[in-house]
Amino acid sequence: MNKLPIALSFIAFLLLFIGVGIYSASRKKNTTADYLLASRNVNPWLTGLSAFATAHSGGMFISTIGWTYQVGISSVWLLVGWFLGDYLAWFFIHKPLRIVSEETSSETIGAFLAQKPQENRSIAAVSALITIAFLGAYAAAQLLAGSKALHVIFGWNYDWGIILGASIVVTYCFSGGIRASIWTDALQSVLMMVAMIMLLVIAVAACGGLGGLWQQLGAMDPTLIDPIPHNLQYGFGLFLLSWLIAGVGVVGQPHIMVRAMVLDSAENIGITRNIYALSYVIFSTAAVIVGLTSRVLLPELINGGDSELALPQMAIELLPALLIGVILAGIFSAVISTADSQILSCSAALTQDLFPGMAHSYKLVKVGTLIVTAIILAIALASNKNMFALGVFAWSALASGLGPILMLRVWRFPVSASEGVTMMLVGIATAAMWNGVLKLSGSIYEVLPGMLAGFLVYAIARLLNSQVVKSKRDFD
Repeated sequence: MNKLPIALSFIAFLLLFIGVGIYSASRKKNTTADYLLASRNVNPWLTGLSAFATAHSGGMFISTIGWTYQVGISSVWLLVGWFLGDYLAWFFIHKPLRIVSEETSSETIGAFLAQKPQENRSIAAVSALITIAFLGAYAAAQLLAGSKALHVIFGWNYDWGIILGASIVVTYCFSGGIRASIWTDALQSVLMMVAMIMLLVIAVAACGGLGGLWQQLGAMDPTLIDPIPHNLQYGFGLFLLSWLIAGVGVVGQPHIMVRAMVLDSAENIGITRNIYALSYVIFSTAAVIVGLTSRVLLPELINGGDSELALPQMAIELLPALLIGVILAGIFSAVISTADSQILSCSAALTQDLFPGMAHSYKLVKVGTLIVTAIILAIALASNKNMFALGVFAWSALASGLGPILMLRVWRFPVSASEGVTMMLVGIATAAMWNGVLKLSGSIYEVLPGMLAGFLVYAIARLLNSQVVKSKRDFD
């Protein structure tokens, strides 16, 4: 295989991303509010495409296809549940977040959770530590996803792909902040869609059409075409509910929720939501079908191979060199569009919430971006190369830790510093125990018990507080 056309088409797209990101800097203002929120003036189309590219990333290209390869059509329920929960959040959370965050002059998710920084300093600090730890791990998973594709196609060591991805992200994020992230995300979302649909059409044709694909899957293993997952300890209903709550867990993802805060008007949430939803449905459906075709076309991966490498390997099998470069650029688009947002969110957490002395210095905020990128790069280089496990638990930890308190803030419920910190810590601890100790995540994804634990802490605290107030009144 001639790798020169692959490299040339891939490099051309990378240069395009960098160019768009750097050009966006011509619209910037040298303020922290512009660096972190693009002055709350992004149009709904760019916001919707950016939110889609940020939320559905290397995980869709690498992990979803790899998981579908292993379990078959039943993987679709993860995406269905996730979509329904995510869509509900767009209806009930995103618009009030845009409104309340502007009312409270909150420039970061941590500041929004704290509301009154002087009284709730601990909420901002703990949420910042959670964001840097888990969102940093999540960003590392994205860089790892991109490096897997480069490893398959060029034979590169994983580390070189990770370093390349981090270098590209920091180049345009450092110059243009979140505006650069959003502009490049919108471009990358289009390339992601084109790459996935192109491979879908070619792969289905190679399997003899959808009918031929279905027949071959059934002949290989009947469980691959069984829509109901097997070995669910608590039944299908709770399994699907847990993935719906996982979708609601988007409210704990700072890199996605900040997209609602940058929108030019709360009244445009509906347009943004519909662009996001349509993109998600098309892209995720294509990813599942591509995953199924990879099981037929690359059956050897089931015996000790890495199913997360299915997509790039299938591209090599089916496509001419120039189009392989397009697929590789599509994978990298997905990776970078999420990693850049996560790095900026971690940078904001570091410089605005954890060390507020840096908050009003535009130069120090940019330095924070470099520091965070270095931390994430170190995590990615030290990882065990399992992207799915790394990304999925990071999502659940953020959802369980930050999601419940953000929902309470959006709905204007009072949350004291002690209540907020306890909610975050108990939520993450519950998710970790459910996943790592009880080993129940295969039947019920840990976001459900994690978020419930956070709300339970709040309910108990409010009940105890009301009883204390009542006792004081009775005493008086």
